Amino acid sequence: MPAFARSTSKQPTFKVRLAGSFAFPALVAVLAGAPISRAFAQDGTPLPEVDVSSASEAGSTVSGERLSPSRLRDLQVGSSDTAAILQSVPGVSGYGAGGFSTLPVIRGLEAQRLTVLVDGVAIASACPNDMNPPLSYTDPQTVSAIDVITGVSPVSYGGDSIGGIIRVESAPPRFAKQGETLLTGETSAFYRSNGDGFGGALSVTAASDKVSLTYNGSYTQADNFKGGGSLGVVRSSEYAKTDHSLNLAAQVSNGLIELKGGYHFAPYEGFPNQYMDMTSNKSWFLNGHYAGVFDWGNLDVRASWRDTDHVMNFLADKGGTATGGMPMNTEVHSASYTVQADILLGGGTLRLGSEFQHQWLNDYWPPVVGNMMMGPNAFINVNGAKRDRLGTFLEWETRWDSGFSLIAGIRNDQVWMNTGKVAPYGTGMMQMADVMAAAAFNKADRKRHDSNWSGSLLVRYALSDGADIEIGYARKVRSPNIYERYSWGRGSMASRMIGWFGDGNGYVGNLDLRPEKADTLSAALAISGGGKDGWSFKIAPYYTHVDEYIDAFKLADFTDMMGSPTGFVQLQFANQKAEIYGIDISGAVPLWSSSSAGTARLTARASWLHGQNLTDHAPLYHQMPFNAALSLEHRIGGLETRIDLDIVTEKDRADPTRNEPRTGSYALLNVQLAYRIDKVRLTLGADNLFDKAYYAPLSGMSLGDLKATGVRRPVPGRGRSVNAGITVAF
Repeated sequence: MPAFARSTSKQPTFKVRLAGSFAFPALVAVLAGAPISRAFAQDGTPLPEVDVSSASEAGSTVSGERLSPSRLRDLQVGSSDTAAILQSVPGVSGYGAGGFSTLPVIRGLEAQRLTVLVDGVAIASACPNDMNPPLSYTDPQTVSAIDVITGVSPVSYGGDSIGGIIRVESAPPRFAKQGETLLTGETSAFYRSNGDGFGGALSVTAASDKVSLTYNGSYTQADNFKGGGSLGVVRSSEYAKTDHSLNLAAQVSNGLIELKGGYHFAPYEGFPNQYMDMTSNKSWFLNGHYAGVFDWGNLDVRASWRDTDHVMNFLADKGGTATGGMPMNTEVHSASYTVQADILLGGGTLRLGSEFQHQWLNDYWPPVVGNMMMGPNAFINVNGAKRDRLGTFLEWETRWDSGFSLIAGIRNDQVWMNTGKVAPYGTGMMQMADVMAAAAFNKADRKRHDSNWSGSLLVRYALSDGADIEIGYARKVRSPNIYERYSWGRGSMASRMIGWFGDGNGYVGNLDLRPEKADTLSAALAISGGGKDGWSFKIAPYYTHVDEYIDAFKLADFTDMMGSPTGFVQLQFANQKAEIYGIDISGAVPLWSSSSAGTARLTARASWLHGQNLTDHAPLYHQMPFNAALSLEHRIGGLETRIDLDIVTEKDRADPTRNEPRTGSYALLNVQLAYRIDKVRLTLGADNLFDKAYYAPLSGMSLGDLKATGVRRPVPGRGRSVNAGITVAF
């Protein structure tokens, strides 16, 4: 049963009865929530009859969505940005950054407040502008599936967050039939006219019936894109990156062992809404995974290590580096483990888990020769900061014949943080604000310890075979990140280098920040009929109240050489109160189905939310206005046609503290044709077919254009792009 699919009390629950080499295929079904027949549809070991209840999976929640491999295949031709693709899920939006680094927002809560896992591993932030978020290390060309939980989630899905869950999965390892060998794979390539984007990917698996080796690699590159209509080129939007990974998997007597390593390199990525650009990002990782199935239940163990070297400076649109620019270097070492045991008891499943995450971060800005403001020494922004988190949880899941099921859990996260002494570029008069700030920071006690308790309760009732209702409550807690607590610069330039909001403002950290505490109540009603390809409807309201919400208050206006305000301000992070409430609606209906006319289906979704700062009584920043989408899909033979209409209303609620811009309403039409011939799939499409001029509501200020033209405007949305792609399986 796919993760997040509905299940009813009429499904039987059985113990797993597995032995020997047959344990792994069933294990994948249990852990990934995917049917065995689909996960190993080709070239797999013949499976014995296995009885596993999908209800034992915590991911089986009505408030979740799964982007399947087929849906990702449709979307990857138009974007190399995994987070941007997620915006097809009701309740998910994103605020613009680089070409593959959009920061996701789930029901009004931004990226730093979400749990984002890539193959079960959290990836630590490694940039004061969050230019390398976790999803930037993924590529839609090589991702197998993405699970998104927008509502209340079980505590076993992670801690130290107050928002939704995003889980990105690579394809599970494949094995040959017993006594045989397997060599299989897929290659793909694409071209996008807007920005001359191009790239490709290769996946190859060589396997016996016991051992599997898989290589995944991808490359993507694009120039600056053009805004719709007459909005012109959007400067500082070019990018390039490549990702490589090698996964070795082996079936053992009671499960699966995996060892996966990889390398990511982005030689450059422009950021139209930041003062800086990324001029290099190198990251190496190694993950280990053991998944075992036993008579008493399941055991899942993961360990990971990652090193990242991140460099920022100016690309050509912002002046380049001919005179040195402003180099900024960040080094991050991270390591983690997670252990989870699912123990089958008479009336349900008891989950016990522990996880540990270590992050070490060094952030320094080398001096620029001949520049009095940026020298003579290095600017020490963060000196060997450590952020360690130890999480433990206990969770119980059960169900009754009456149609009720329950998931209840509690967890504790201990967070320890500390950092070393810092230093400004120098001691000149122009650096005096930073000199004084560094002195105060170095005298302060910088060690912090938070003990965060969280809990969640999910109750679901199967009204009938085609109707489920779910109600959830969660108390979640998140500690500040390194930059929220330890950014200290008070100079105009130093503070403008801090912040992942794309607003052009400067940010100062706050040693006195307390953890955010969010209470969320969510519900979802899902009804369907007509079988697998029938109609469906889901409505999901929610409410979140956050104590100690980390927002910001104004310290000063930034001024120009004449002393006049520039429209940008210096802010400091501060604890406040906030609330967010809204509703997500989605549905689908078949239009026709016949051998002569094929099949046609209409899908729709809509989201509305209201975010309010209860301390200053102003709108919260980065809140998506009402948006909706209609999609018409038609299939006949090997031909697939899709027409999408995306609608976004005017953003008339903006955060005055950050001078957030208001944007107008717009509608975009996207079309795509795909044709499959045996193992070859050809795709041709057009995004923003009518080249509509618009400004994306959450994309911030176009600082790259401001640098070049002096004109202040929001970042324009992408104009028309004709996209073509080809995928070949072998």
